[in-house]
Amino acid sequence: MRFLFLLCVTASATLASVPPDLASALKTFRTDAPRGWSFTQTTHAQGQSRVEHFDAARPEFDRWTLLKQDGRAPSNEEQNDYKQKLARRSSDRTAPLLTEQLDLSRPETVSETPARATYRCRLKPGEAGDKTAAFLRVTLVVDKPTQCIELLEIASIGEFSPTFGVKIVEMKTVMTYSLPSASTPSLPLTVATHLRGRAFLVKSLDAEMTVVFEDYAKAGKK
Repeated sequence: MRFLFLLCVTASATLASVPPDLASALKTFRTDAPRGWSFTQTTHAQGQSRVEHFDAARPEFDRWTLLKQDGRAPSNEEQNDYKQKLARRSSDRTAPLLTEQLDLSRPETVSETPARATYRCRLKPGEAGDKTAAFLRVTLVVDKPTQCIELLEIASIGEFSPTFGVKIVEMKTVMTYSLPSASTPSLPLTVATHLRGRAFLVKSLDAEMTVVFEDYAKAGKK
């Protein structure tokens, strides 16, 4: 489910109507780690856990390593299955652009202090027939001194049916980021997702997942 959370984000072409601090933050913001940074990723979901390491210095198809599965060393079978799934993934970590879907024509200022501002905006449909975007709102928390986004939340505003037979009661994804320092850029810290819904009135779609990113290191540096 990494594809839900490791999204590469670049700025929209037109930011004229956006508050200056938000416009500045969006120009450099990306939801995944900048290229060239290695990290360890720990995922907890549905009673299972997985620890993986991404090594930016290794060849493209050999960058991910499974370190632990459910708190223990993975078996040979789990390692083989992991490698097979990696081989079927896209060759690039770049994911669809999120800010192209942000409706920045009328961003709402939720709160503002000298240090921090919180904004909310709508989502434009990602494709023809998109029945989900209208029920979602994006909240962005901007650290004013660094002009960086500390938190991004995508949350539903009511029940909706994205497709026949499926009802989503609640949907939320929250992503947090570190603030840049003299030696590091802004980096992803956590992702948390929450979903409540049903399919055809009988199958539960309820799910919770958390992802923690740590042990960042610039490739090539000791």
